[in-house]
Amino acid sequence: MKKYLLGFWYSMPVQLVLLHFRKYQVFLVFWYILFATVTGHFMKTFGGDSLYLAPEYFDEVSPLSTAIVGVATGVFIMSWNITTFILFSKYLKFLVTTAQPFLKYCINNAIIPLIFLIVYLVSGIYYSLHQELLPAGTIIFLALSFLAGLFLSIFTGFVYFFGADKTIYYAFGNVINQANKQYEVSSKQNPLPKEKTEIRIDWFLSGRLKLRKPRDTRHYSEDFLGSIFNRLDIAAAIAIIVAFLFLIGVGFIADEKLFQIPAAASITILFAVLVGASGAFSLFLRSWSIPLLLALYFLLNFLYQKEIIDPRNKAFGLNYLNKNERPKYSREGIAQLLVPEKINADKEKFLQILNNWKAKQKEDKPILFIINTSGGGIRSANFTMHALQQLDSVLHGELMKRTLFINGSSGGLLGAAYFRELYHLQLKDKSIHLQDEKYVNDISKDLLNPLFSSFVTRDIVGPVQKYSFNHFGYIKDRGFAFEGKLNENTNGILDKTLKDYALPEEKAEIPFMFFNSVISRDGRKMIISSHPARFLMKPSFDESHITPFDADAIDFNSYFSKQNSTDIRILSALRMNATFPYVLPNVWLPTDPIIDVMDAGLRDNFGTETTLRFMDVFKDWMKENTSKVIVLQIRDRGLSDWDKPFESKSYMDLLTRPMLLLQNDWYKLQDYYQHDQLEYFAESYGPDFYRICLQYVASKNDVPASLSFHLTKGEKQSVADALKLPINTKELKRLRELVK
Repeated sequence: MKKYLLGFWYSMPVQLVLLHFRKYQVFLVFWYILFATVTGHFMKTFGGDSLYLAPEYFDEVSPLSTAIVGVATGVFIMSWNITTFILFSKYLKFLVTTAQPFLKYCINNAIIPLIFLIVYLVSGIYYSLHQELLPAGTIIFLALSFLAGLFLSIFTGFVYFFGADKTIYYAFGNVINQANKQYEVSSKQNPLPKEKTEIRIDWFLSGRLKLRKPRDTRHYSEDFLGSIFNRLDIAAAIAIIVAFLFLIGVGFIADEKLFQIPAAASITILFAVLVGASGAFSLFLRSWSIPLLLALYFLLNFLYQKEIIDPRNKAFGLNYLNKNERPKYSREGIAQLLVPEKINADKEKFLQILNNWKAKQKEDKPILFIINTSGGGIRSANFTMHALQQLDSVLHGELMKRTLFINGSSGGLLGAAYFRELYHLQLKDKSIHLQDEKYVNDISKDLLNPLFSSFVTRDIVGPVQKYSFNHFGYIKDRGFAFEGKLNENTNGILDKTLKDYALPEEKAEIPFMFFNSVISRDGRKMIISSHPARFLMKPSFDESHITPFDADAIDFNSYFSKQNSTDIRILSALRMNATFPYVLPNVWLPTDPIIDVMDAGLRDNFGTETTLRFMDVFKDWMKENTSKVIVLQIRDRGLSDWDKPFESKSYMDLLTRPMLLLQNDWYKLQDYYQHDQLEYFAESYGPDFYRICLQYVASKNDVPASLSFHLTKGEKQSVADALKLPINTKELKRLRELVK
């Protein structure tokens, strides 16, 4: 028994696994991410598992989409094998004395990939059954398609290396065979002591999966063995370079839907390239790897500071060229916007809009509606569209007509902007039916595939490519890809500029909108609207009673007037509003010094802050001209803060809890603060102020939809069912009673 245990322990497959943990552990990080992602232990909240377990291609999970992920997985496995084969060859010199050494290495190095494939297939089948709601036959077909793509990729790799092996065999085969024969004869006459190697291997699997003992290599010269391994290394390096060039090529054609491969495939191919690049650095540069990386960093930093290279993302339509006219981002520069005459002029403009809105209502003192919608990726966009359709039905098709403005954050504003534009088109085209389910499907389509494809092939690997909008040039990156896909999903109707909405909003044909974002430099809010709204830059109060303080918001329209602020693309304004950290690039703005903005949800995820500030400015008009003011808040999460407490389930959780406390409680902290704001304002305004709150909360039978730009069928069903829950039917009943 001991003999067999020792034989197993000193077999090449087991020793290779141990070698991976002893040497170059960085490669295991990639495997950990893949394992943790598909099992739902990494980025699950943001839908990381769905990218792998339900990959979409041409907006659907299909055999082709899973096959593409299979091909990408095969590329990663082969890249990992190639890289580690090059790095570990010095420990496995006996392989050079055999035919097809790379094939034998892959067979003996298959434990980790095989475990991953089993875990992936089991997780994928379970996910498809319970989240994608697919029948068993379809699931089996999808799994077979994945395996077909995987085997095709691996088979192609082996065919390439078989050619390299044959070339080596033709060059050195006779020398190897002759040396082996001479060694066998001499070893019988004068046996040598057992060869000592850094790792002990007693058995390995042959190409036909038979157990073989490794040969002694002491009768070969180091130069001879080195020349063979060098040829194998060159063949491996060529394969990695080809994969790298492939990604660059895809970057040039990534705008075509055909090449917007599933996000999981893009990420996995990126891992393959990173593994290959890491191996190349370690092999060829050795101790110079870190110094060279530092030198490269300082070079890029120098080029960036001198503005020789500029990878920063820009808002399309905005003028970045004239550096001399960039507004000063300073206390004095912002104070120039807060001139009383300018603020009063902005108020007068909005009072005109308010009066135009009232003129279109049937009653002398109508009910005024304000829509606030929260962030939350596609789940919020989906829930917002469902909720707006339901609210429009309750109000007999007059929701947009009776709504003064829409405000909010991130994904929710994507859905609200799409609904508003559909209503705008309906005014001229009565064939548009706002309750149509296809509009929910449109806004719920995947946004991650082109985003990650562009991130891999353009942002990281590919060369800079230009894009022209309104005669200005911009860089194609994942922000560009996001806008392109959102435009495609919404059938091109949102491809407008801010000034295109100025007149319809002024005439009160449609509600006006505030597109918010947060300035990363100091946390101030950037407010984008079709008309200057400088009165929103700070709360209004009597400065003789309260010590005055600086503005905590910037009016985009007036601040960037010399940079063609109203020419900004609406899709860019929506993206600035929904710039989730790292997923989308921060948008930098032409100020002096330069600032950049990110997701509005970092400061006001539910739209309450801007809404109450606006209402406070026009409170007297609303009291005089409306019977009620109803804020319709559409949330992608529940009001209750008891549903998902942050609990320490492991020792690591206990250690990291203080660092992650703010992250986990971010939205709750906003809720606590904004509930106070609402209470104070309601008391100030009087009994005619109401809030109706529709909440996305998953039912007990549903898995909550992820905070992501991608939803599965099960998640979409969960969002659709949320409006039927008692907490929402109760609120809709309240609304019906209020509008009687």
